[in-house]
Amino acid sequence: MRTAQNLASPKQFRLGPIWLALPAVALLAIFFLFPMARLFLLGVQDQATGTFTSEHYARVLDTPVYWRILVITFRIAILTALFSVLLGYPLALWLSRMKKGRQATVALLVLLPFWTSYLVKTFAWMILLGNRGVLNTLFMDVGLIDRPLRLMYNELGVIIGMVHAMMPLAVLTMLPVMNGIDQRLSLAAGTMGASRSQRFWLVYFPLSAPGAAAAGLLTFITSLGFFIVPAFLGGRGQTMLAQAIITQVQELVNWSFAAVLASLLVVTALASIWIYNRLFGLSAISGRESNTLPNRNSVLRNSGRRVLRFMAWVSAPFDRIRPHSGADGGGMGIYPLFALAFLIAPLLIVFPIAFTSATSLQFPPPGYSLRWFEQYLSSPVWLAATVRSFGVAFATAFCATVLGGFAALALGRSRSLWKGPIFALILAPMVVPRIVVAVGLFYLMAQIGLVATDLGLVIGHTLLAIPYCFITIGAVLRSYDWRLNDAAETLGAGRFTVMRRITLPLLRGGILSAALFAFVTSFDELTIAIFISGGLKTTLPKQMWDDMFLQLNPTLAAVSVVVLVIVTLILLIAQKMQKTR
Repeated sequence: MRTAQNLASPKQFRLGPIWLALPAVALLAIFFLFPMARLFLLGVQDQATGTFTSEHYARVLDTPVYWRILVITFRIAILTALFSVLLGYPLALWLSRMKKGRQATVALLVLLPFWTSYLVKTFAWMILLGNRGVLNTLFMDVGLIDRPLRLMYNELGVIIGMVHAMMPLAVLTMLPVMNGIDQRLSLAAGTMGASRSQRFWLVYFPLSAPGAAAAGLLTFITSLGFFIVPAFLGGRGQTMLAQAIITQVQELVNWSFAAVLASLLVVTALASIWIYNRLFGLSAISGRESNTLPNRNSVLRNSGRRVLRFMAWVSAPFDRIRPHSGADGGGMGIYPLFALAFLIAPLLIVFPIAFTSATSLQFPPPGYSLRWFEQYLSSPVWLAATVRSFGVAFATAFCATVLGGFAALALGRSRSLWKGPIFALILAPMVVPRIVVAVGLFYLMAQIGLVATDLGLVIGHTLLAIPYCFITIGAVLRSYDWRLNDAAETLGAGRFTVMRRITLPLLRGGILSAALFAFVTSFDELTIAIFISGGLKTTLPKQMWDDMFLQLNPTLAAVSVVVLVIVTLILLIAQKMQKTR
């Protein structure tokens, strides 16, 4: 017995060594946990003397303007999450009915705006919603309006821009849950006499509810830290908490008060996660428990059933009107096409503007020219920013893939008690609003001399990219046959040989996809760059941010086209690799 245990222990250690996650844990501990702890400590310290004080929190409570900013932030985040889920649910349902091959192709249209820079998307909406923009020009030409509608610099413009940015995240969160629902359940309900409305509201929708709730949670948390869309599409009445944090750090240099505002964002995000966990359980995000709710939610369950029965009763008269297209509730007509148009059209509108011969943003262009691309390619500032973005993105892709990949391997079969905390730590940069991560990093790197360095940018971008690499490679590992490693070891192969000749080749598609997603995450990232670049090591998104504040011109459209083409090519390559795998 003892001999068998001794033989099994080294083998188990080789299969899932928890120490493979230590490099990622060390990076996150130094550049994530430590800056976050110091930032929160600043909120209860006097900036001059270093003594503990509550005056900064008292200032938030006593100053009406910050209460208004808090209310605005919560209202916009809630509305964004609500509309993203409501508009994204039918699109996700439509995608879930497709065959896997076609679904992957159409989902690419959703992935494109998801991975496209917020700056590019915001710039596109400025072209569409401006007083002389595409929509106002079109409405006036056809005689619908006599004067331009005010579609920008108000809450309407902010909600449109933010829903456009968050709706792909909602769809991609709900889709895996819907793919995991057994469609035979709806068919069985139909054979027992249930109408289409009853099959949808009483069978299908409850099974998909955890995915919808997860989508609402993620979009709400992400929206809390928004500042790009409100800065360009909103006015003073749409100032959000992230904008106030940037002002406190860059203009007023009040670190203590900025730390208080950052703490409010983090506490709100954690409270949202706690509420979701109480209602659905965090494991429901993956869809593995989509058919059950915790027993402690019996009151919620009973109330929900009454609401669903009422919805089935209300929608029953429309069963005869709606075209039949599946067993889960009828067709959706042309809505999915309008939803895809809403996601893709703003990106496409940038292309004709980039080739315009005019000196301003006019649509349709009076003529076409390559002058703005020539101006972009002949500008030392733009070229330096582009080269730096590529260099930082390649370095980030390598570091994040290695660290995230090793962490995924370590936790793939580990039964260590540390598995849960390490898993939560690796995913934490996805939960904490990016503006908070950026401020904490800036405070630390300013003291160790990494501000305005490429190394500082790589570290910051790697923190944000590690969760994506970890999730991507971890998803591939779920279908990995570990018996191949066992067989190789019984034949005398060493640990390094098994990794090099078996594990890595079989995981190659997932590893390359993770690297590509990490590259896109870094290439389009702005929040970290605003603080860490220091105005000297400018990246392409940071240069676009600076120019958009100075003057909107077709050069920005040309740069946006370059970014869109790069992101599209990377997504196509990633999809091709997944199909090959």
